Amino acid sequence: MTTFCQNAPWRQTKIIATLGPATPDLASIQALHKAGADVFRLNFSHGSHDEMRQRLQAVRAVEQQCGRPIAVLADLQGPKLRIGTFAGDQAVLEAGQTFVLDLDTARAGDAQRVALPHPEIFAALRPGAQLLLDDGRLRLRVIACDTQHAITRVETGGVLRNRKGVNVPDVPLPISALTDKDRADLHFALELGVDWVALSFVQRAQDITELRALVEGRASIVAKLEKPAAIEALEEIIAATDAVMVARGDLGVELPAEQVPSLQRRIVRACRQSGKPVIIATQMLESMVAAPVPTRAEASDVATAIYEGADAVMLSAESAAGRYPVEAVQMMRRIIAHCESDPNWRDALAATQSAPTATVADAIGLASRHAISLLGAAATAAFTSSGYAAIRASRERPAAPIIGLTPRLATARRLALVWGVHPVVTPELAVGTRIEQLSQVAERHALAAGFAKPGDCIVISAGVPFGTPGTTNLLKITRLAEAASDAPAQN
Repeated sequence: MTTFCQNAPWRQTKIIATLGPATPDLASIQALHKAGADVFRLNFSHGSHDEMRQRLQAVRAVEQQCGRPIAVLADLQGPKLRIGTFAGDQAVLEAGQTFVLDLDTARAGDAQRVALPHPEIFAALRPGAQLLLDDGRLRLRVIACDTQHAITRVETGGVLRNRKGVNVPDVPLPISALTDKDRADLHFALELGVDWVALSFVQRAQDITELRALVEGRASIVAKLEKPAAIEALEEIIAATDAVMVARGDLGVELPAEQVPSLQRRIVRACRQSGKPVIIATQMLESMVAAPVPTRAEASDVATAIYEGADAVMLSAESAAGRYPVEAVQMMRRIIAHCESDPNWRDALAATQSAPTATVADAIGLASRHAISLLGAAATAAFTSSGYAAIRASRERPAAPIIGLTPRLATARRLALVWGVHPVVTPELAVGTRIEQLSQVAERHALAAGFAKPGDCIVISAGVPFGTPGTTNLLKITRLAEAASDAPAQN
């Protein structure tokens, strides 16, 4: 895979499209990629392993046709906490009444009690804690509790149906973010060859450490932040993970809605400071599940993520189960393109730019950004084995595209998620490649990608000796030779 083709006019922010019943086959995935999707998400909360295999094979077929690396993100379901069942399949809870939760799954529930078959919740509960049922539609407050029961007062009532979800926002739960299902799904996803694995309901950095031990370097890790406990451990989680997803669905259930926008901004800034890719997800163009155009508020929501400098924005039901999956990706692409053409967009990025760390890689990235700005360079060519150099270059949010040149297909695929990085597999590179050869490769790919033309400057970053991860120590500025027809005549 040595060619490089763009699926849309150049843009820095990436698009993640979730695959599902609305986009199950090669033709639909081709259409999504052509519309602008850079990464495809396999949601292991829905669908069988056979369906996941078929979707991934279709993505790889599109990748071969286009010649451009495409990332696949496996999103693990995580622990789903649910109540039991009711006689008659539902009960009506009135505000102010007492309602009991217990471990007795043998009895059907009624308007006074229901089973909650999760002893780990009772082990963590305390009086005053809040329980949210059915995505927060019903709210309970714990009056008294032990390891077997919880007596609650209904604060917000309504109809409660069988097996609705339970959120416990006030207390960290002593449970692993990986269930037995997740472990089986993880093994299957890694065997398939996914590039990123997203861990749901992360509460602490140890959750990432546990997953990393199982992944064994076969994929990069995304920490999904959707619980208050994760916000309290934000810096430690960012340090432990490879990327972060602001999963606003459950986050918006467990925290007041008015807090989510400021938390989103805080998470994005923390990730940018650390140089970790950050994804904004959930309900970005939700109305396009059923309508061919989004609301103006949704378009503004996507634009906010772009102005904040998020690496990627994600479509969930819009592309997985909606009536207009291709149109949703096209709309996302158009919003990104419009924002990135706004002169104020770069001012907004600069205003949130944080100081680099005192490392050689960051010194190279900072110098590269300044060189691009001063010289009007057309592109940066970042030679990288592990992807680290391209990611650190992306942290600086330079004003020109970053061509991530790597001999490793796995690295190129992972870089498809990263802001401003256009990955290219360069199998001609080998350990010990000389600087002159690196320049030739960089110039050729800058021209092939359409990012530069003869006479333009490009900035090259690499590690010498080439092929050793973490050795970025070279910055070179080169001007592409003018076309032969433009050269002065020789006497």
